[in-house]
Amino acid sequence: MPPKIADAPARTPKNYILDTNVLIHDPGSPFQFQDNVVWLPVEIFEELDRFKSESSTRGANAREVHRRLSEKFVTAEDMKRGVKLPNNGVLRVWLNPLARFNGKEWQLVGDSPRFKLLQQLFPDMSVPDNRIIAAACAVSDAEKGPAILVTKDLNVMLKARTLGLEAQDYRTDRVDDGDIRKTMRTKDEEYETLDVAGHTVQAFASQESMVIDKAANFLANHYILVRNEEEPTHAIPARHTAGGELRKLRRDRITIRGGRWLSALNLGQRFFLDALYDPAISLITVYGKAGTGKTLLSVGAALEQVQTGEFEKMLITRVIMPTGRDIGFLPGRIEEKMQPWVQPAFDALELLLTRPRKPEHFENKKQSKRKVEEPHFPPSSNGPVKPPGRPWEPLMASGQIEIEAITHIRGRSIPNAIFIVDEAQQLTPHEAKTLITRMGKGAKMVLIGDLGQIDNPYVDAHTNGLVYARNRLQGQPWMAHINLFKGERSEMAEVAANLM
Repeated sequence: MPPKIADAPARTPKNYILDTNVLIHDPGSPFQFQDNVVWLPVEIFEELDRFKSESSTRGANAREVHRRLSEKFVTAEDMKRGVKLPNNGVLRVWLNPLARFNGKEWQLVGDSPRFKLLQQLFPDMSVPDNRIIAAACAVSDAEKGPAILVTKDLNVMLKARTLGLEAQDYRTDRVDDGDIRKTMRTKDEEYETLDVAGHTVQAFASQESMVIDKAANFLANHYILVRNEEEPTHAIPARHTAGGELRKLRRDRITIRGGRWLSALNLGQRFFLDALYDPAISLITVYGKAGTGKTLLSVGAALEQVQTGEFEKMLITRVIMPTGRDIGFLPGRIEEKMQPWVQPAFDALELLLTRPRKPEHFENKKQSKRKVEEPHFPPSSNGPVKPPGRPWEPLMASGQIEIEAITHIRGRSIPNAIFIVDEAQQLTPHEAKTLITRMGKGAKMVLIGDLGQIDNPYVDAHTNGLVYARNRLQGQPWMAHINLFKGERSEMAEVAANLM
């Protein structure tokens, strides 16, 4: 009879103390720590209360946290003892017995070495962050198992580590994406290749699509170069649809009615235009540094498809994250408030809707007086007629172009429209989910961003909504991702983007 194996000792659960910014970042964060104990310092309720009335994403997330916690903590006894979570974890509220308010100021009464150091280094307990750190210290001293403060605030993290308290970022939505670094600094285009026999390349050149078994390992809507293995300089750009089927690119030009036409200037832009014009693709994510043409191409392709009736309208938004000192509140309607933020899109519309100037050898050609006279605007009973404004204003007035604020997107359903989200690298994963789930039938969303320019203090290149959406949804038959490497704005902009 074999000897009996002793039972493994029960694992001591960890104690995770959540900062307020983690809850704002992801309202579902308390339920993401498996079978451990999640502590909510009572101070977070005061901070959430300050945010809940804001008409911003932060305010909406604060209200969502309130709803979720209200569902879990039904009675006072639940608040006192904690509640069991579906993942076998426990959610509890920490009311710090060692932090007391004497009517004038907050005081700490703990005498452990860590509390004494806290009183010496960070004595101002009127600061909520310091009280949350004090709560984490108290949990560490009072509870079994490791205590870990989870925060998106780097300063709070450093303060906690100064006290010998373990602190870490919220990592549940962290993404390891190999394309992040490639698109941030490199000068050269780096696209995957599929080496095949020369006769296969020749056959593919004469067909719209072809099934190549070697391509079946690529994800759906993955862009590659089909290359002649005997002559690597001979290659055809293609998109893998599914099951090894490769399809040649269909579009490489934007043609605006009454405006300009633009052609793709590099391979990445050809990939992007193919995805923008394919009706089977309803979500596109794009990584690209400054000057690679993200905004211009997406706005141009969207405008042309609105003109041809493929979509009823184009919506444009941009994540509001000031660079440098904020200029404060802006007056006017939502379109007027948003215009400074979406100005890059308006610059693209101005370029696309304005006919190019005549070549120089036509400028000195003699013209009739009728052609060179100043424009005359007929009188009106309401006063003089104003000269025409910006070329995109009639499209705004007719509803073909709309400026959207992310703050007001909740609850909307957007069908038969193309929605461009600029600066998507500033989104949190929760905001990205909110936007994508607004898309209705016949709609397309384009998320574009530069992972080297992130101003949101609570996300980074691995935790923002753009990379989160790409990595969670890649491989879906209606989703495509494109990397843009080469800057086309100017030589100065390209060198600066690479070297600075």
